[in-house]
Amino acid sequence: MDPRPPPGADHSAGGGGMERLLAVRRSLRSSLEKSRAVGAALDRAGPRLDEIHQRLPSLEAAVRPIRARGEALAAVGGHIDRAVGPAAAVLKVFDAVHGLEPSLLSDPGRDLHSYLAVLKRLEEALRFLADNCVLAIQWLDDIVEYVEENAVADGRYVSALRASLRSLREAGNPLDSGLLDAALGKLEAEFRRLLGDNSAPLPMAPQAPPAPLVTAGADQNSPQVISPSPLPVPVVQKLLAILERLSANGRLEHCIKIYIEVRAANARRSLEALGLDYLEITAVEFNNVQSIEGHITKWGEHMEFAVKHLFEAEYKLCLDVFERFGTQELWTSSFSKIAAQAGIPAFLQFGRSVTESKKDPIKLLKLLDIFGTLNRLRPDFNRLFGSQPCVEIQNDTRDLIKRVVVGACEIFWELLVQVELQRQMAPPSDGGVPKLEKYREGLLTEAVLDIIKALEQNFETWQKVYDDVTLSYLFMMNTHWHFHRQLRGTRLGEILGDSWLREHEQYKEYYAAVYLRETWGKLPGLLSREGLIVFSGGRATARDLVKKRLKAFNVAFDETYRKQSNWVIPERGLREKICQLVVQAIVPVYRSYMQNYGPLVEQDASASKSVSLKARHSNGKINNVPTMSQYQSAPTVA
Repeated sequence: MDPRPPPGADHSAGGGGMERLLAVRRSLRSSLEKSRAVGAALDRAGPRLDEIHQRLPSLEAAVRPIRARGEALAAVGGHIDRAVGPAAAVLKVFDAVHGLEPSLLSDPGRDLHSYLAVLKRLEEALRFLADNCVLAIQWLDDIVEYVEENAVADGRYVSALRASLRSLREAGNPLDSGLLDAALGKLEAEFRRLLGDNSAPLPMAPQAPPAPLVTAGADQNSPQVISPSPLPVPVVQKLLAILERLSANGRLEHCIKIYIEVRAANARRSLEALGLDYLEITAVEFNNVQSIEGHITKWGEHMEFAVKHLFEAEYKLCLDVFERFGTQELWTSSFSKIAAQAGIPAFLQFGRSVTESKKDPIKLLKLLDIFGTLNRLRPDFNRLFGSQPCVEIQNDTRDLIKRVVVGACEIFWELLVQVELQRQMAPPSDGGVPKLEKYREGLLTEAVLDIIKALEQNFETWQKVYDDVTLSYLFMMNTHWHFHRQLRGTRLGEILGDSWLREHEQYKEYYAAVYLRETWGKLPGLLSREGLIVFSGGRATARDLVKKRLKAFNVAFDETYRKQSNWVIPERGLREKICQLVVQAIVPVYRSYMQNYGPLVEQDASASKSVSLKARHSNGKINNVPTMSQYQSAPTVA
């Protein structure tokens, strides 16, 4: 159809309709384009709508508290603020802990002081976290419980919160993620490094001639060797600073093991530098003492160096390092392990091997050399190894001394036979003086003096063994009197000197006086006259007091007599003197007491017959005191 107007039509009217049609067409086209744009936009929005649809449940749970009652929302705000405060403080400290990580994972040797300061800050932060984490979780627990009870939040949201809090409470990992352990491990490594880098073997200085044997009665207070500290003072101060932090964190035992390991190895190197192969020679080689004479001489020199210098220094260092961190047993135990691991048992074993070799006159000299070395070192041994942790070293040393003394005595008593057997040996090939010439009087005298000194030391030790101290007084009285009586007027007594003999006599007098004072001397005091009024109305009171005091005297007398019935005074003269002193102490006092107050008991008809009998029985015992039959003579054991 031709849209144009027919010929002859009115153009003015037709023009207006055409414009309207064109406008309609343009409007339709515009609407069509918009529809197409909207369709394209809808196509693009489809995936986003799906994503929004998936997120709607979580968004709904997040905004649900807004739909709660207004008063519930107003109340929960204050609870949340109170809980968030502690939790925020914990989180702030937790962040600070992790801020220390770079410093604590660095080398503490670069700046130990700063490292320890940072470590201390970490310890303080961890203490804060340990004290406040639980508190913060409890506050949050209270909030979750309030939210749940008042239906302020969705149940799934509350369950998720409870699960998170439960995982925090049950977390087994340290709050610092192991940072403290790592820092302490670095400190232990630095402790080992400081010890290792500053520990050097102690060289042995040229040996001075051995001091002469101290004769009996002479002054035995030898000067103490003061060895310098084997570590510089600044190093010791650093070790102490490290130990302080490690001890505060329960790492002291591990540090002690490190210390013992490093110092024992260093002491062992010091001894190995001396050439101690002779300590490991076979038992067969010991059968010929002459072949190991040089080794025995070296043993004495090396033993003296080890005790007076090496172990003296280790003892002092253990004291300086560990004294403030525990009891005396802690640092003495460390020292005993260092000494044992360094080689002190090998020295003592060598001495025992010498004592087990076959008897030989020359062996006597070597045993005396060993005894002389041990005797010179006795004060040092007692000081260094006198504590309980060193009991094994003490026992081994005592066993060696006993073996040396017994072995020397056995050879000494067989000396004549041994010397006669030497006649079958060839004389010295170089025409020199035979070794047996060494058995001149001076050396033999020194041997006897050493034995006497050993006996004196035994007596002092045995005195402390008695449970009854009064029996120890009797023992020392007998011993000192025996020495004085047996050696007075002899050649050996002349060598020992008059002062030595007088000293033993004075000791005898002292112990005799103490013995009498602590035993029989206490009895007269029981017969006190205080309060005894024997006239007018005081007679009854006096009679009761006399009865009580006589009874106490009888009991004490019988107990003393019974206890001492098996005690002995071997020397007759001393025994008679002690009996006389007992009589002088008791009899006059008792007789005077009975003469004055005995009639009160014996003449009183109402008095107990048993008391009267006891009084007469006491008279009989006292009158027989001069015999003192409980003091029996006994064979003397040297």
